[in-house]
Amino acid sequence: MTRPKQKSGRKRGHNPHIPDHINQAKLPDGVYFDHRGHGNWYTLFSDGEARRRKNIASAAASLADLYHLVEQLKHEDPTSLEWLSNKFMESEQFKRLAPKTQKIYVYSHSVLERFKTKDGQPFIKLNRHRVSPAIVQRLVDRIAAEGTPAKANKVAAYLRRLYRWGINRGYATSNPATTVEVAQERKRHRLPDRQHLAAITNFCIEKSQGRTTETGAIAPYLWCLIEIAYLCRLRAIEVLTLTEANAKEEGILTNRRKGSRDNVVRWSPRLKAAWDAAIATRNKRWEKRGKAIPLDPEKRPIFIGTTGNPISRAGLDSAWHRMMMSAVAAGIIEDGQRFGLHDLKRRGITDTVGNRHDKQEASGHRSASMLDVYDLSLPVVDPSSL
Repeated sequence: MTRPKQKSGRKRGHNPHIPDHINQAKLPDGVYFDHRGHGNWYTLFSDGEARRRKNIASAAASLADLYHLVEQLKHEDPTSLEWLSNKFMESEQFKRLAPKTQKIYVYSHSVLERFKTKDGQPFIKLNRHRVSPAIVQRLVDRIAAEGTPAKANKVAAYLRRLYRWGINRGYATSNPATTVEVAQERKRHRLPDRQHLAAITNFCIEKSQGRTTETGAIAPYLWCLIEIAYLCRLRAIEVLTLTEANAKEEGILTNRRKGSRDNVVRWSPRLKAAWDAAIATRNKRWEKRGKAIPLDPEKRPIFIGTTGNPISRAGLDSAWHRMMMSAVAAGIIEDGQRFGLHDLKRRGITDTVGNRHDKQEASGHRSASMLDVYDLSLPVVDPSSL
């Protein structure tokens, strides 16, 4: 690598804290070492408003690494939207977000990198101080016009979050995405056919009898999870976080999210069978792993993975996808008849016996409008009469 010539000027004084593998006389200009903690290399820059610091490498970096990083920084405009997005993703606020939210934000960042403005420049290279609500609206409209309204709304939501973070830390003065009109998304209210749901449940029972490492094997807990999610009208995350503490004398105490009210789903022979089978499957796995059963019921999750630890949402999504693909390959259902975990809740609410009040009590929804999203049953009414 050809290194740039050092600028003339005052020579650096010797810094005893700089790692011994670095030749201090050859350090690139504008790169400094902070010996506190584990040590960090950093540089200073101006973002047009103040002089700021940016950590660029750990103490283990070589001299060649530092020159390479300096070259990269020369191509990063501190006034760009890209700079703000990268800064946000390095922040503690971003790291504390749920993994799924982080994934959506990283995806939105990549969309902004690929999307070109009329002059051929990536949108993310624009000066963030000059991005107006009209510019963001045109971006959303153009992405939606490509037949991807959900992508457009993800990008708009990311820009709103990004600018809000930037304003609170002095990196921006206004939020151009606040007033943007969202794109109209296609509604996907899938309702699994009862016969297909029963076929999938039986398929999971049949394929979970052998070793979990066999080709085409289904996770042994999956059929129990399907039954409990359907019978209790639960979201996937609500099923995954169930523990033995949720088992009450009257039934299962739900732990609903998104503002829904908890309730107790009464025991039925079918629900009790699924619950007991899930615990038996868990205990068998714990015994195989040599894991002691915790005394506290709240520390005894109902569903665990092969490692003996609670199943993550990503792990469940993977197991569900593999099961659905196996079911299609086996001819249990057709490809267009596949359904998701969340559709079990919709099927359960639709199948609940009673009027709308009964269904709303069972689902835990606080508003009738939310019930409309899940209850796809058709009411049977008497004919009009004088």
